[in-house]
Amino acid sequence: MMNKYGTAKLYTLLVCMLMLTMIQPAAAQTDIDGLMMEKKFFCAGPTAGYSSWKNYWEGTLKRDNGNMGRVSTTNFTLMGNYGITHRLNVLFGLPYIKTKASAGNMAGQKGVQDLSLLLKWVAYQKHIAGGDLKTFLIAGYSTPLSTYNADFLPLSIGLHSRNVTMRLMADYQRNHWFATASYTYIARSNVTIDRSTYYTTEMHYSNEVKMPDASQWNLRAGYRSETIIAEAIFNKWTTLGGFDIPRNGMPFVSNKMNATSIGLNIKYETPLDGLSVVANGSTTLGGRNVGQATGFNAGVFYIMDFRKKKKEKKEEGK
Repeated sequence: MMNKYGTAKLYTLLVCMLMLTMIQPAAAQTDIDGLMMEKKFFCAGPTAGYSSWKNYWEGTLKRDNGNMGRVSTTNFTLMGNYGITHRLNVLFGLPYIKTKASAGNMAGQKGVQDLSLLLKWVAYQKHIAGGDLKTFLIAGYSTPLSTYNADFLPLSIGLHSRNVTMRLMADYQRNHWFATASYTYIARSNVTIDRSTYYTTEMHYSNEVKMPDASQWNLRAGYRSETIIAEAIFNKWTTLGGFDIPRNGMPFVSNKMNATSIGLNIKYETPLDGLSVVANGSTTLGGRNVGQATGFNAGVFYIMDFRKKKKEKKEEGK
């Protein structure tokens, strides 16, 4: 039987491991699970992932990508989560992205992408019908950390916009079974590109591109225990505006990019104290102006208990 400290540390470890989900264009971080980091605990670790596609949707028309072959993306991300209190967490994510095409003359890109910072707050919690209900408010901001070229899709490493994210989320758990639902609104800044004119549905004599905002629905359900978390995920990303890729044309930063995907997250706590591993996979079921990508990610995380260190220092000072 675990004592109070051991239970808190293990539960915090579960929170840390679910920080990783499917890497999508707008975000490489998961403030999107229904768990919280305990006060004065810090979890951090690296993740690595790979995704690729050969087929894509040109508007609503699905076709293959013979000119470029298989387009692949590799990501390496540093992620962290600190418990300010048991009801307020701060999270960060910093990815390094590398893209590649197996055919054609377009060279891939690589570099540090966007830094993401988020605050996650438990707004309400109550024991209902034998289970625990929590509602969350999450606010985030992301900004590019390098001068990568956004006007190079589908091989750009990002869209280079500054994003403000607001999310409302609810999580219900009864015994070891749980379900989580969230809705996210992403407000995106305009971006500048390295040309003075461009065409969308009309000619623009400017290097500034107005970016449409976006929204995201995320549903997840599964099993949580002290050593294993397994969850199925349904994700729907919708661009609130934009336009379709023209027939036989190139994608553009302000295209309408919609995607519906499913995935699976699995976390395992190793016998080593504070060390866990996580893995997940995802595949795109349908989309608009996006590739039909399938990918996977894996990570290793470690928890540091700053509450314990402060207590030890006080005892040493006596």
